[in-house]
Amino acid sequence: MFYHLLYPLRDAWSALNVFKYITFRASYAAVTALLISFLFGGWVIRKLERMQIGETIRSDGPSHHQAKSGTPTMGGVLVLTACVLPTLLWADLTNTYVQLALLGTVWMGTIGFLDDYLKVVKKRPKGMIGRFKLAGQVSYGLLLGGVLVFGGVGGDLATSSAVPFVKNTLVNWGWLYIPLVVFVVAGTSNAVNLSDGLDGLAIGLSSLAFVGYGVIAYLSGHAAFASYLNIEYIPQAGELAVYCAAVVGAGLGFLWFNAHPARIFMGDTGSLALGGALGTVAILVKREFLLVIIGGMFVAEALSVMLQVFWYRRTGGKRIFRMSPLHHHFELGGWSETQVVVRFWIIGIMLLVVGMSTLKLQ
Repeated sequence: MFYHLLYPLRDAWSALNVFKYITFRASYAAVTALLISFLFGGWVIRKLERMQIGETIRSDGPSHHQAKSGTPTMGGVLVLTACVLPTLLWADLTNTYVQLALLGTVWMGTIGFLDDYLKVVKKRPKGMIGRFKLAGQVSYGLLLGGVLVFGGVGGDLATSSAVPFVKNTLVNWGWLYIPLVVFVVAGTSNAVNLSDGLDGLAIGLSSLAFVGYGVIAYLSGHAAFASYLNIEYIPQAGELAVYCAAVVGAGLGFLWFNAHPARIFMGDTGSLALGGALGTVAILVKREFLLVIIGGMFVAEALSVMLQVFWYRRTGGKRIFRMSPLHHHFELGGWSETQVVVRFWIIGIMLLVVGMSTLKLQ
């Protein structure tokens, strides 16, 4: 909104030329998201408490987690608001990449909201039936993939993926790109959701990942930087940096209230939205493979669940981990909740640095 209202007035007031710069608008998108979280976080918590929208802790989880029962949940509404509103205020809303990122955020957030609503308000322990949730994720993936393959978004790179560490190497998937998009979107949203089991864990790791992809989006959309780093130049992708900055600001603002001991949980409303949005941005900047590195902790969490289920069924009841997802394994091994979260963050930072280094190493 500000970009469209104020930038055209730059001839009358030269100071408004600053709205041309993505770095300026990204910075203020992050600050705006932080302020929204700070200003409305307490109000959202009190509102959820009055409505008695509290978390129900599963009985098969670590026993000490039962103390968290009743903590306000569905705080993802705050995260979504703090992501979407600053993007609307500071981004170029005619940019297709921004439109798709916002669509993915709202679409996946709506699925998560319905799941939370059924669990918390309607008192259905399992929430939305799994196949319906998956259908919603797949539908968005098909839509996004269809737009990229048939809508001309992304030009010659529309159906391609960059290979980390390898110079000038792209995998062109052709029509198979649509199944890949579905897999990335559904997989990332579910992986972030699985990681949302400890105070501050998922929101912290998500913020780190969006820092990385925000930088990648900016560099990919800047012809000079893309040429210097020898990476694919994607016109207009730089505007995604504004969106990613808003997500980082929203994440850090939410972490203020979600840090241990958490006063609010984001629920599926937030975790599915963040995961879907992260997958969307990775797809749009053609760095799907890099998700395995930058989002490595999410991959580890998801793999721990799949391996646990597979081995349990294969062996008739034996387990690889003390409990899955992976963060519970370390909890039951004697790590405190704070230790697990901070150590996972440290690994996430290391993976982020490794992932970003691939831009220069190739």
